Order: sequence, then C-alpha cells, then structure tokens
Amino acid sequence: MYLDSEKKKELFEKYGKSTTDTGSPESQIALFTFRIAHLTEHLKKNRKDFGTARSLKMLVGKRRRLLDYLIKVDISRYRAIIKELGIRR
Repeated sequence: MYLDSEKKKELFEKYGKSTTDTGSPESQIALFTFRIAHLTEHLKKNRKDFGTARSLKMLVGKRRRLLDYLIKVDISRYRAIIKELGIRR
C-alpha cells in the first residue's frame, strides 16, 4: 500500500505537532497533498478511471476548504504550510 501507518506518522511528525497530532489543519493538509500526488500519478496512467478522478476532485476540495479555514484563523500558518508543501493557489 502506498500510505501505511509509518508514512502517516512521518507526515504528522513533520507537519503536525507530534506523531499523534492528526487533527491539526497542517497535518491534514500534508496528508491530503500526499494522497493527491499519488492519485494524480495514477490518473496519468489510467485516464479512464472516472471513480478515481471523482475522488481526486473531492480530495482537492477538502484540502481547499482546510486551506481557506487556515487563512481565516492564522494567515502566517497558512503561508508557512503553502511554502513548505509547494502548493500554488
């Protein structure tokens, strides 16, 4: 599997406050970004996989909503996570 528990802990430790910090917006955005990258690669090989295309669009929307929330709450945290992950608006 592309995303096992060790990889999740690694992401949460790097972008969250600790390995068990699964609820902070930064850690969730990092996890969604990793999953989006994986699904994008899958869709490059399998263009007609419409179920995956739909789930990718939903995941991008979830990440966008979290980023919008982070802008409202703390713009400096938003700028830091955008810069660290390399997400463009």
